[in-house]
Amino acid sequence: MTAESMTRGKYETRLDPALWAYIDAVNTWYPPEILGLPIDKQRAVYDRMSRAFHQGRPPGVKASDGLIAAPGRDIPIRRYRLAGNAAKAMVVYYHGGGFILGGLDSHDDISAELCAGTGFDVLSVDYRLAPEHLHPAAFDDAVAAFEWAAATTGLPLVLCGESAGGNLAAAVAQATRRHIRAAIGQVLIYPDLGSPQLGGNERAGSYVEHGEAPLLSLHDVAFYRDVRAAKRQSQDDPTFSPLRDTDFSGLPPTVIVTAECDPLSSDGETYRDRIVSAGGKAWWHEEPRLVHSFLRARATVPAAAEAFARIVGAVGALGRGEWPY
Repeated sequence: MTAESMTRGKYETRLDPALWAYIDAVNTWYPPEILGLPIDKQRAVYDRMSRAFHQGRPPGVKASDGLIAAPGRDIPIRRYRLAGNAAKAMVVYYHGGGFILGGLDSHDDISAELCAGTGFDVLSVDYRLAPEHLHPAAFDDAVAAFEWAAATTGLPLVLCGESAGGNLAAAVAQATRRHIRAAIGQVLIYPDLGSPQLGGNERAGSYVEHGEAPLLSLHDVAFYRDVRAAKRQSQDDPTFSPLRDTDFSGLPPTVIVTAECDPLSSDGETYRDRIVSAGGKAWWHEEPRLVHSFLRARATVPAAAEAFARIVGAVGALGRGEWPY
């Protein structure tokens, strides 16, 4: 057995060589031990990595930056439009990054491709990050951005988020479900929804099977949750952990796409079941043999490209008022 196969463990042959090339590239830019560095150093490295992976914006996509005025702060936003196209919906997009990383630039190409692929306007939200701004700061900014979009455009709204952003999209959907302009759909991409078994005691599904998966481990999940949490943070707070809500009725049609080799995958399955049990529409798909953060692999890994195409298709269908499943 080679040293490489020992470190890769059961994933050595389970994952495609092209995906391993992506994982190795990420780990070169942003090695696992970086969690021990100060947050500002982590951000600098993450931002360099994001620039290295940036695919450029598709032709015809125009972006403009702005600010949403909110009590005590301004929330930076970036709006993407497809030139010569009358958008039929707006996507409110929340980026990933563990609540401590990322911003408008780190997910710029993904937002632009979402705009090009759907023809919809995309509003990317630069919510406040921990540890400078603990919960509920990011959630408050996410809700404020939704409310701003609801007040300033007549377009139907679709919520979309990746990883930490999937948590925010789900929390916003639950908090605004009775809003007069409530979202007509939501698409969550490998979201951290706060497993019903929290506090490092996850004992089921992907939390066991993939607790040591490449690019996101249970240790990483716990780190990000702890950094975000204020003192005496209740894990039962649905704005922190959407799965801890007690009412899943009235939510918009929901599509959840997760990666098989990701400890968070079971969150998507559980969230789907809760919505369906409450009488709503929800569909969960676990992308086989992919890992957390696969969106960045869409240019080099065919399975990731196909998964992203499914995500774009789901956003497009929901924005048109269609249920695709």
